[in-house]
Amino acid sequence: MEQSVVFWLVAIAGVVLTGISKSGFAGGIGIATVPILSLVMSPVQAAAIMLPLLILMDGFSLKAWWGQQSNHYLGLLIPPAIAGIVAGYLLFEYLNEEMLKLVLGVMSMLFALWGLGNGLQRVTFGSRLAGRLFGAIAGLTSFVAHAGGPPVNIYLLAKKLPKAQFLATAVIFFAVINVVKLVPYAMLNQFNTDNLLIAALLMPFGWVGVRLGLVIQRKLNDKVFYRIILVLLLAIGIKLIADAMGY
Repeated sequence: MEQSVVFWLVAIAGVVLTGISKSGFAGGIGIATVPILSLVMSPVQAAAIMLPLLILMDGFSLKAWWGQQSNHYLGLLIPPAIAGIVAGYLLFEYLNEEMLKLVLGVMSMLFALWGLGNGLQRVTFGSRLAGRLFGAIAGLTSFVAHAGGPPVNIYLLAKKLPKAQFLATAVIFFAVINVVKLVPYAMLNQFNTDNLLIAALLMPFGWVGVRLGLVIQRKLNDKVFYRIILVLLLAIGIKLIADAMGY
């Protein structure tokens, strides 16, 4: 396994960002991870490398947030999310690299524009059906690219939960669905030796990211932090769409 310095710098940045996102910002900015890694590897490989890392970071985050979650919203979101994972597995063979880059690029751009436009202030969801729908979408996008954060965040933020309860609910939601994803990923033979070795070498940076996230969410203005990430996400989305279209 030989990789360039640029590869490792990009991979480390993506993993640290994911750790920060998972422990301090409910996974919302974790949508940027696979797009970032897709700049130096295929989206399929990026998703396979990240899954063991996500489960490790879930364990670190659970320790910090366990006991503060909303079991009501977890019960509403998790079953349809598992159905979304099954749908992703069944559709996997139809998703080529260009399609994945295009989907990720559009997803990244839309979420960035939504966030930059203060969309949260104008959205509300009252029915249980909405929760099931967002859960299913989160399961599908999480399976394809570990990008389940936006739909879950949109739904939970609209519920205006206390900050700690919001973060704890999101952390436990992703911990459950990431473990569920192990089965279809293994069935698709995504865990080869190279991918697992790269994941193992990146694990310390996942721990660093989780610790940073816990510190940042206490000290940094959330709006400023999200603005920086959303601008980065918008730029990555444009780059991925250009790559998918051959520019």
